[in-house]
Amino acid sequence: MQTEDLKNLTIAIVGAGYGGAATAKALSLLGAQVTVYEQASRIREVGAGIGLRPSSMDRFREWGIMDAITKVSSASDYFEILTATSDPIMKEAWPEIDTLGVTTHLIHRGDFIDALVSTLPDGMVQLGHRLETVTDNGGSATLSFTNGEKATADLVIGADGIGSVVRRQLFSDQRPVFAGEHAYRAVIDVADAHGMAVDDNLRMYIGRGTKIYLLPLLHRGQVSFDITALNADGTWAPEVTKEDIVATVEGFDERLVAITHDLDMDTVNVRAVYDIDPVDTWHTGSVVLVGDAAHAMCHHQGQGANSAILDAGVLADCLRDAATLADALTLFQATRKPVTDELQRISRQGWSEDEVDDVFPGQKPATLSAQA
Repeated sequence: MQTEDLKNLTIAIVGAGYGGAATAKALSLLGAQVTVYEQASRIREVGAGIGLRPSSMDRFREWGIMDAITKVSSASDYFEILTATSDPIMKEAWPEIDTLGVTTHLIHRGDFIDALVSTLPDGMVQLGHRLETVTDNGGSATLSFTNGEKATADLVIGADGIGSVVRRQLFSDQRPVFAGEHAYRAVIDVADAHGMAVDDNLRMYIGRGTKIYLLPLLHRGQVSFDITALNADGTWAPEVTKEDIVATVEGFDERLVAITHDLDMDTVNVRAVYDIDPVDTWHTGSVVLVGDAAHAMCHHQGQGANSAILDAGVLADCLRDAATLADALTLFQATRKPVTDELQRISRQGWSEDEVDDVFPGQKPATLSAQA
């Protein structure tokens, strides 16, 4: 699109999470008039640690915000996969390190969203705006919020997560799909890691029906500890006891068992894992989906946040390079959807048939495909 057209383009983004904030940054650099509408009264990201891949860091470098991210993260050279008893299975450098000249950075989710939002212009994010309806007017779209306010923009971007109102009202009424597993996440002090946080590299320990992710956050003296276990309880926030969680790590390295025993349950984030089936169409002429709203996926590949960031970068590229807004949105979906469809498929391949049969005898949830 022409520079003047981009400067006159009004954009309303629904959601100030990873996808919304990254998209706001990328599109504001094009000169577009961007406003982000966030339902919360304050931006607060719960959970634990994530890895920002080289492709994401390369986008941050392009947007001029890499320093803001590196200040609150640790550079990581490789990831390692081990058995439950810490025998090595594989150890590999993060992909794209050589080609992009930047490595993965490990970061706390809260630090990441704080850093990302801090790079946006003052007043761009409007808090306390819970979306009620979205109306596609053809050449524009109108948002109505529960606080009584309305906003109309040339382009509305649904970055409102796995439960996206934008997706449900305009693109797909399919609900999130239970993945047949729970995730128990906590952030602990390095001193409580029983000597297992030895460097700034991610390690995943694989047991029968359970995986443990140990992600150091040494820059803040902590470690992100994540247990993912097959479980038939699809309650969004299931009630589990310390004993329930300890039972999932039976037979693991005694140090991992000790960390689990020592967890303060008040600090453990307990969630059933959900994703969504691929959405056939992501856009109309004036509305488009990004991030989890378009392609929420299981966390086994660590690609949720990274995919949202790459969506933001590609959408900005398409708006800059295509002749019209309609062409840009068509190109965006054609570029990103095949990639995220494949990531969604792979992320559902986390367990063997025998593991699944142990928990779901005679029945297999749609998301539980056999390990490739």
